[in-house]
Amino acid sequence: MPQMAPISWLSLFVLFTIIFILFNMMNYFIYFPLTSKSKNLNKIITNSMNWKW
Repeated sequence: MPQMAPISWLSLFVLFTIIFILFNMMNYFIYFPLTSKSKNLNKIITNSMNWKW
């Protein structure tokens, strides 16, 4: 079985790096956060606990 030349390892690395970057960019820009849920998060109910020592 012949050995692979270093230039083909370099071209494979470049190819997989480009595919990885494109995949991450597509996942990042396709995601649309829902704004209706974020409006309800502004009403945070806090129960103050006054300690009586």
